[in-house]
Amino acid sequence: MTVPTTLTSSSPSRLSAPSVIVTLFVLAMSACVLGLVVWKALDARQAVLAQSETDSRNLAHSLVEHASRSIQAIDIAVSGMADLLKYQNPQPDRFNTFLANTANALPQLREIGVFDTLGNWRYSSLPETPTHNNSDRNYFTYHRDHTDSNIRINAPITSRLTGRTSIILSKRIDGPDGTFKGVLTGAIDNQYFSDFYKTFQIGESGGISLIRSDGILLIHWPSMEVGKDLSGTQLIQTRLKHSLAGFYKIDSPFDGIAKYFSYEQTTQYPLIVTVAIPEDQVLAIWKSNLLSDVIVASVLLCTVILLAALLSTQFRFRLNMEHALRERESHYRLLADNIADVIILLDRFGNIVFVSHSVELVLGHSPNELLGRSCFELVHPDDVETVKAASAQLTDLTANRTVIFRTYRHDKSLAWVEVNFKLAMRATDHEKVEIVGVLRDVTLRKRMQDELTALNSKLAELATTDGLTGLANRRTLDGFMRRVYEQHEQLSVLLIDVDNFKGYNDSNGHQAGDECLKRVASVIADATINTPALSARYGGEEFAIILPDVSEADAITIAEALRLRVRALEIPNMASTRGHLSISVGVASRNSLTSNEAVLVGEADLALYEAKRRGRDCVVANSALQREYFSAGFSHNG
Repeated sequence: MTVPTTLTSSSPSRLSAPSVIVTLFVLAMSACVLGLVVWKALDARQAVLAQSETDSRNLAHSLVEHASRSIQAIDIAVSGMADLLKYQNPQPDRFNTFLANTANALPQLREIGVFDTLGNWRYSSLPETPTHNNSDRNYFTYHRDHTDSNIRINAPITSRLTGRTSIILSKRIDGPDGTFKGVLTGAIDNQYFSDFYKTFQIGESGGISLIRSDGILLIHWPSMEVGKDLSGTQLIQTRLKHSLAGFYKIDSPFDGIAKYFSYEQTTQYPLIVTVAIPEDQVLAIWKSNLLSDVIVASVLLCTVILLAALLSTQFRFRLNMEHALRERESHYRLLADNIADVIILLDRFGNIVFVSHSVELVLGHSPNELLGRSCFELVHPDDVETVKAASAQLTDLTANRTVIFRTYRHDKSLAWVEVNFKLAMRATDHEKVEIVGVLRDVTLRKRMQDELTALNSKLAELATTDGLTGLANRRTLDGFMRRVYEQHEQLSVLLIDVDNFKGYNDSNGHQAGDECLKRVASVIADATINTPALSARYGGEEFAIILPDVSEADAITIAEALRLRVRALEIPNMASTRGHLSISVGVASRNSLTSNEAVLVGEADLALYEAKRRGRDCVVANSALQREYFSAGFSHNG
């Protein structure tokens, strides 16, 4: 605002007192509005980037798990074949059929081939065994010259049979004496990964890459570029040396666009998956919201300036006020007819009196076809009562209500809308009360919220559950224990240990050990189904059951039943003197001497230790230990 000055010959230029006040008011309000806009913009940008990092990291993790498991299935298959070919020479027809069946069973596997020491085809999953020689292929020369028996992920090549780009997984075949006997290969068509990656919506310029840990590009989607050497990039040179997963901003080596980039390397194979989302896409919603904030701030600043102008022109107060009211009405009409939101006016019976032209863009209806109709005709039948309940809560002019419901577009399709209702009174008729509503299409937001809710539920379940047994994990157990200890005076704890489990693992292998723990966990889980109790994996081969409102006697009964049920599984255990798997259980119940939940768990642990000391396969209560201790003490004193 320009502040007028007066020049005189007798005195210097001075600002009048009212002008100074108005100027300071305008400057202060402008600083507040601009400060709020800047603060909100920075905070919102940080929130958008944080959410983008979470989503991008989750996607990279899912993709690296997919790649690892796709290759692991082939690794298991070809390893078994290599062991067979080490000692046997199967008949071609039967072994080719076996290879074809294996390739058909694995959707990621296009073909399997076996080459002799000269690079000629020996066996093949194809209908006809090819006759060309592959001794010039890198995977053949590598295995011929190296004794490494691990599966090798080779750089993409173009198939001589199909002309399609494939990722070759190869494995050396040794003879019984360790000499080179040939190469076994499995081919993954790059289209397999492309078809999977395109199911994810990461934007027009987004990209997903599968990279070997030495920097060789296996596939980049959607460009389908392969074989590019990325070993000189920041990812290979520095990032992977510090962390197997990360998120940072880069200029894409594929199209030069600035992108936010997440990566994760699998620990099982030399593979890296990257997800790159353009910066403009990540910040698109933020920029849109920022523009809205700038517009609102501009309107606020204009309002402040308008008020200042009114204060400085008080001699023309009435004329300027009438002019401002006319301008305001014009602006409101302009906004009502052009903004994306729909403004509606209802009489006290719910009939539509006015609706802005933007309803055509949002719902496809023309304003004229809606005038006079009941608003409930547009509401989905299942949501009518919800809308009526919200409108019934409008009891005075200061109250407003927001309700989200389904409505019908002109083409009969459903849309989710959000409407903010408020009672209003006409300036010319104070007896006539109407309802003003602002309607906004939130279909896309509702869909995204539903998807996010489902994803959060799944993530919450993974965060509270033990991955092997399906029981609650240690973190969930600790939180549950703290809560029930505060809420229940009667509380019992069972600590369960699988007897001689290390020997079982050593004798039968870790996979058998995992299956054993699953079966024991199933028995333990059955004990708390449809009860307020919690069963959890305590760690390793130890489990715990928390029993609110259960006495020690009942807890001992439950523990004894569990012990017998585990014995009934009849799982052989050569490491046990009994010849079968068993459990030991320690029982502790809360009493007047129990100071906190940690002490209660410690008492159960002492009882479990005593059960193992007594030879295992038994139940020991902590109270019995205390009685024995006091009895021994009295006998000694006597």
